[in-house]
Amino acid sequence: MSKTVNRWFGWSQKAQVKWLNKMADKGFRLSGTTVAGYVFEACRPGEVEYAVEFVGCFSREKADEYALFLEGLGYRTFFKNLNLNWNVGKVEVRPWADKGARLSRNETTYNRELLIVEKERDGKPFQLRTTAADRLAYAKMAVKPWIWFFAAFAVCGLLLRSWPFAIPAGLALIVIVIFLGKIAKLKKESRINE
Repeated sequence: MSKTVNRWFGWSQKAQVKWLNKMADKGFRLSGTTVAGYVFEACRPGEVEYAVEFVGCFSREKADEYALFLEGLGYRTFFKNLNLNWNVGKVEVRPWADKGARLSRNETTYNRELLIVEKERDGKPFQLRTTAADRLAYAKMAVKPWIWFFAAFAVCGLLLRSWPFAIPAGLALIVIVIFLGKIAKLKKESRINE
């Protein structure tokens, strides 16, 4: 039995992980993704659990290599889009990304910004990044888009003297501050663990 659920989480990976794990607890495991949704198949309740990682900064090759690495460890992986863009032939500029991902197109990393990882539930915590140094590198990578969004909206707001640009700039700044707190905590943790 297959079940498709249309749901969009925007940039909230935590909400997406929580929802996917709730679906798994109800007896549905992910079998695929679409632009606007998730395709599930029946399973035993609580049989699997999920983690979600942002891979939008990776080139197509690096993202595929990472997914294959995780699959080699026994996980299942699914790529998912971050936005709800249904355009064909679209090009997205990502100045914060790796060299091979700065121009994202349908053939590369466009609509493949998230990696959903599934593992069999074994009672152990599901954490893809286990060392403080790994989590620090991931947090530094994940904050880059927000810095660019803040800079773009702040500059546009100043140049155009338009206050509506301040709203997304302010929201991006809030996310940056949260990330910077997380990065400071991870730096301290990695120094302690050395």
